[in-house]
Amino acid sequence: MDLLSRKYAMQVVCAVGLLGPVRYGELEDAFGEVSSSTLSARLEDLTDAGLLVRERYDEIPPRVEYELTDEGEALREHLDPLLRWAESRDLE
Repeated sequence: MDLLSRKYAMQVVCAVGLLGPVRYGELEDAFGEVSSSTLSARLEDLTDAGLLVRERYDEIPPRVEYELTDEGEALREHLDPLLRWAESRDLE
């Protein structure tokens, strides 16, 4: 619960589930108002928790993609209705 209560954690899980595999820039565009440091921290937290997989490709320029793990996908399925409910009531 500590991880999910952090700013943008639930939204990142849902966004990666919707867009994934997704690059950092695509997520940054999807959120708009989130700071780079906050988004980077959430991606790292969720990866460390085993909810996201971070794939780094050996290319120039470097390319990194994020995708939900099976556990992350199971969590997303539960979070989607909660986030829709919060959005409908302006609770975000």
